[in-house]
Amino acid sequence: MSVQSFLHTVDAISTWVGKAAAWLIILLMTTVCVEVFKRYLLNMPTSWIFDASNMMYGALFMLAGAYTLAQNAHVRGDFLYSSMKPRTQATLDLILYFVFFFPGIAALCYAGLDFAAISWRINEHSNVTADGPPVYHFKTVIPIAGALIMLQGVAEVVRCIVCIKTGEWPSRLKDVAETDVIEEQLAHSDYVDEESRKIAIEKAKNIDEAARQRGMGGDLQT
Repeated sequence: MSVQSFLHTVDAISTWVGKAAAWLIILLMTTVCVEVFKRYLLNMPTSWIFDASNMMYGALFMLAGAYTLAQNAHVRGDFLYSSMKPRTQATLDLILYFVFFFPGIAALCYAGLDFAAISWRINEHSNVTADGPPVYHFKTVIPIAGALIMLQGVAEVVRCIVCIKTGEWPSRLKDVAETDVIEEQLAHSDYVDEESRKIAIEKAKNIDEAARQRGMGGDLQT
């Protein structure tokens, strides 16, 4: 397997898990809507709904971590970083991965595995309410999410090494992105010729303008 194939394979794993976990949003929204209907219209509140909502959102948040890293979408204070050359960026990333990322994620995996094992052993239930739901399945997500982020981190380290050697960042497995993000990426990309960049930016602007026109039309009708 080539280096690029390895990177795209890891990206694909992270992307699949992230998109699968995204369906929890639908389940969470449905659960909350049903609970609001029951609580305020039928006067039949559910005691464990708070715990269930927290677990669904927590699982989504953790399982989307590797996907976000694969898309290079984590928050970054890049007012200096973006002006650096690719080799400098890669060197800085490589140092930070080993100093902060891997120790932190390794601790997450180790502690999460321990938490999950104990939770399963004692058949742990939430103590927020008298009849709390089980939480061992939720705590199992912690080491799983940590392992996925660790795997994606290995891929990111490989990207850094390739960039240091070649002076160019390896490609990522592309996914959907907002038009302003696409425009920003194209404006600073070294891999797109000038004509293609101008066409793509113009298309992105047209999409934005069409969206604004639709919004204005809706406001006028209102």
